[in-house]
Parts: sequence; C-alpha cells; structure tokens
Amino acid sequence: MQNTAEDISNAASGHKANLSNPNTSEASKAHSKEVLDSMPDQPHYGKEEQNVSKNPNQVAGGLKAAINNDSIPESGKQKAQEKLDQM
Repeated sequence: MQNTAEDISNAASGHKANLSNPNTSEASKAHSKEVLDSMPDQPHYGKEEQNVSKNPNQVAGGLKAAINNDSIPESGKQKAQEKLDQM
C-alpha cells in the first residue's frame, strides 16, 4: 500500500465496514477501531494531485436543472438561482 489519499480512504472504508458487519469477531472489530482511531480526522476523498477546475457551462446547467427540479425545496432553488446570477 502506497498511503495515497485514495489508499487511506479505501482502508478506512474497509475498517468501517468491518465494524458494522455482524459476522466479524470482536477481536477483529477492536483492531479496526484501533486503526480508525489512529487515522487523521480529516477525510481522504479523491486523489491528492487532483486539482480540476469546473466547467462553467456544466455548473450553469446543473444549477438550472436544480431550479426546475420539483423535488428540490424552494430554499435550494433560491440558492441555485443566486449562484447562477453570480456567474
């Protein structure tokens, strides 16, 4: 294991799954808890070197879709409209 952000995230996911699995032993759960407690508190999502800017057209399209989506609450639609107006 290379200990990249993705590797750490995958390891944490495995240990969390072990804790919620009723078929694993208490010793195994104790080990997973120790490992998780020793990990840093910040989440490790994605890749460290990933610094991708967002496509403004796609962002605008997503905001417009949210504004017209009936399952989005009115407060969410208002926030989406405000962000769209700022673009």
